[in-house]
Amino acid sequence: MNLDDMMFKPGLMKGERILITGGGTGLGKVMAEGCLMLGAEVYICGRRGGVLEETAGELRAAHGGKITPMPCDIRVPEAIHDMMDHIWADGGALTGLINNAAGNFISRTEDLSPRAFDAIANIVFRGSFFVTLDAGKRWIAEGKKASVISILTTWVWSGGPFTVPSAMSKAGLNVMTQSLAVEWGAKGIRFNAIAPGPFPTEGAWARLSPGQSSETSQTVNSIPINRVGHMPELANLAVYLLHPMSEYVNGQTIAIDGGAWNAGGGSFGSLANWTDEQWTEARALIQGANAQDRAKRTV
Repeated sequence: MNLDDMMFKPGLMKGERILITGGGTGLGKVMAEGCLMLGAEVYICGRRGGVLEETAGELRAAHGGKITPMPCDIRVPEAIHDMMDHIWADGGALTGLINNAAGNFISRTEDLSPRAFDAIANIVFRGSFFVTLDAGKRWIAEGKKASVISILTTWVWSGGPFTVPSAMSKAGLNVMTQSLAVEWGAKGIRFNAIAPGPFPTEGAWARLSPGQSSETSQTVNSIPINRVGHMPELANLAVYLLHPMSEYVNGQTIAIDGGAWNAGGGSFGSLANWTDEQWTEARALIQGANAQDRAKRTV
């Protein structure tokens, strides 16, 4: 991206300190880039330290500024606490948090194992809450204002067939957003969420639309404006919600999906028509994507 992709003036985010979970790749990376370009100090966390270092180096070389990789497994509360100690010691309180770390894949629910469910819920539901709670305690103790964004999906309103672990976890974060917007709003800590439609990224697309490109996927046909999302569109919305001038926006979940949810799209209900053979093929493709991901972690 470059500044022409952003709707805001240069330097808008100067003085802001933002942590983005899952910030090394995909949607997290592009939101980190948007904040960095506009002057924020950015921290990106995730489990893969090498990926975080690579992303931080790439964005720093492209835009300058301060972006710090923070390897952290958010499934572990103690690791979160140590990460927050380092961030606070590096310049004071955060002003914003984006709960972006996630995982997902399509599956018939009867084919799920407890381990498969936990692989999603421990990151999306539990991990995001633990990160929010640790930061929140610090903000409250110090009397600091802050903005928290959670990246959800439109399934929180309509259900998520064939993505039940993710749908359940994201719905929990939606309720967290609504609840803490009230509970902590008077303390100057506000909560909002973004529910993106399809914004194709390599990892997520391979697990949710195996064997399909973003140009040919049937998903695109359900979007009224006939295209998938452009990454700067998401970055601009995140910047708006993080900035203090959007302070009156609190407790909202905002869809950015080209109108797909309004048109009855946004979930995987059409997969009810798949045959056993199609599910077998999809599982093989997803397992292949997972194997490629594991290989990258060891490089």
